[in-house]
Amino acid sequence: MKLHIAEDDLSGEAIAGLLRLHLDEMFAFSPPESVHAMPLERLRQPDVTFYAAWDGATLAGCGALKHLDAGHGELKSMRAAPAYRGKGVGKAILLHLLAEARARGYARVSLETGSHEPFLPARRLYQSHGFVECPPFADYVLDDFSLCMTRTL
Repeated sequence: MKLHIAEDDLSGEAIAGLLRLHLDEMFAFSPPESVHAMPLERLRQPDVTFYAAWDGATLAGCGALKHLDAGHGELKSMRAAPAYRGKGVGKAILLHLLAEARARGYARVSLETGSHEPFLPARRLYQSHGFVECPPFADYVLDDFSLCMTRTL
């Protein structure tokens, strides 16, 4: 599978559907106060750059990079479409976002994810690419559900 990953304006139905699935799953797996996934409207703000991964004409996944400050970015909305889970889409998107973060001159990239079992595959992916647990950053607070991770670039 050869993916084409490109910046996306979030106007397509496929993107809207994948982001609805993402939010639905976050609310199904997480306490409401611990859902930090961004809705479509928030992802369109100037501090976020959204990317879509395409397998031909089929949406395979997505991810976003949020600007925190001149040296720090945050990964957001990392999601593989259901038919593409476990096929390397998450890794491809992660590598693309890390390359973009380096190109921007960020010194590090961080993320927030869940600490419970449904989030284990995501945590393993991040750990396999050098992310380690860290204290809360930006506006996150320590709770018994969320887990923050960071990686120096």
